[in-house]
Amino acid sequence: MKNRVPLIAGNWKMFKTISEAADTAKQLANLVSDVEDIDIMIAPPFTALAAVSEIIRDTRIDLGAQNLFWEKEGAFTGEISAPMLIAAGCQYVIIGHSERRQYFGETDETVNQRIKTASTAGLIPILCVGETETQRDDQKTFSVLDKQVTKGLESLILDEHHSLVIAYEPVWAIGTGKTASPDQVQEVHAFLRDLLEKQFGNMHANATRILYGGSVKPDNASELMALPDIDGALVGGASLKPDSFARIIHF
Repeated sequence: MKNRVPLIAGNWKMFKTISEAADTAKQLANLVSDVEDIDIMIAPPFTALAAVSEIIRDTRIDLGAQNLFWEKEGAFTGEISAPMLIAAGCQYVIIGHSERRQYFGETDETVNQRIKTASTAGLIPILCVGETETQRDDQKTFSVLDKQVTKGLESLILDEHHSLVIAYEPVWAIGTGKTASPDQVQEVHAFLRDLLEKQFGNMHANATRILYGGSVKPDNASELMALPDIDGALVGGASLKPDSFARIIHF
């Protein structure tokens, strides 16, 4: 039996102006006001964080950011720090998303710096890991994930004050409409939990939530969430519409 509280997280990526984000957050808050025993997070663009924070302040929804830099302040044009995110109302931050790795040069080493900075600051990092289609075809899925988790979480200290979330996002299933089979998803999530046990011990491995993030939709959420090592979802496109995201949350 799973004793971890499910987390359904929405990554809005580079969509929605401030007013659009605020309107979406209002609608979503109304649609999920009846939800219990499930944690909900939305990650709007940086420009909308403060506005959305005000709207969801007294709701079941938490706020997340899509990235952060590891320095507190300085001459780093275009970057944003952990204190800035906390001041804007964030509790979570997504780190190492495949799009950050693919388009913006994120590496396991820079991901590690971000993870440690977020955790030290009191934010809950959501570490994204996953293999490309070529890597899966070449039977490299587990070696890729081993490296991403081991390097990404290197020197991280977990205790009762520091939480961590892992999101498995097979790159070949993001925005493609493809979804890994339930057996494939469970196999990878079990492997990730074993990695966490080796790195942090049994207690933290059992307490850490591992989300699935590959084209999660209302019609497959229930089947995925029933798997023993799946503790929620990191949702992209389907989180942009309040009704479809609410249906996933009500899995």
